[in-house]
Amino acid sequence: MFEKILFPTDFSDVAHKALQYVKQLRDAGGTEVVVLHVIDQSNLELLSSYSTIQDYVSIENEIQKRAIEQIGFIGNELRQLGFTVSERIEKGIPVRVVLKVADEMNPTVIVVGSHGKSNLEEMLLGSVSEKVVRKARHPVLVVKR
Repeated sequence: MFEKILFPTDFSDVAHKALQYVKQLRDAGGTEVVVLHVIDQSNLELLSSYSTIQDYVSIENEIQKRAIEQIGFIGNELRQLGFTVSERIEKGIPVRVVLKVADEMNPTVIVVGSHGKSNLEEMLLGSVSEKVVRKARHPVLVVKR
């Protein structure tokens, strides 16, 4: 029933909890997982206004390096359970990228955590998960914290 799973993650505690649900979907027919991390372009743009070009490039490279390490760890965990795993790191506006990837891969379910790393931002702007729920053309499983 849940063969193809899209798992967008920001590596937060709630995303880690959502990962546990992804793992359980193996017993519900899950075979393939796309693990997606979006490096928020708006955060990079804000950073660029306060940094020199050299600092900006250095920080962006560090963000990319950490994302590669963390997404690799998640991918390995899922492979050990028997999933076929694709790992994607994209830059952009998180909700737009999640919806674009979902349209490309046509998942049977999108599994997201209910809250990301910034609760204040979510109160002011609305959370990525809430926007994914409203706009996605695919079923979405939201995991509460």
